[in-house]
Amino acid sequence: MIARLNKVRDEKGFTLIELMIVIAIIGILAAIAIPQFAAHRRRSCNSSAKSDLRNACTAQEAYYLDKTTYANAIGDLIGTYGLFTSDKVKFINVRGVIDTYHMEAYHTSGDVTYTVTGPGGNIGN
Repeated sequence: MIARLNKVRDEKGFTLIELMIVIAIIGILAAIAIPQFAAHRRRSCNSSAKSDLRNACTAQEAYYLDKTTYANAIGDLIGTYGLFTSDKVKFINVRGVIDTYHMEAYHTSGDVTYTVTGPGGNIGN
């Protein structure tokens, strides 16, 4: 009988309770990490839209130097005037006249639409 008990004590491995505790800890950590990851991703998408809008302002100024008016369409600025937009960043309400322009941009996975009226305007949301 004693030999049988010693044999049971010598077995290696984890008990079911130990495994359940480890799984519970991993679940708690995942419940904390996943929402934080989503928030970081959304902020990075918003930053991408803001950066593209800032680059579009620079492209508008380059366009103005060539044409003495501001562009009415974002397509006029892409490539030739140094604007290369990020994936999934959309420009809306792009308007340009002789002495001013207005543009709005957002990322399809973000939650903020950024606006600028220029020249020399600050980007706001």
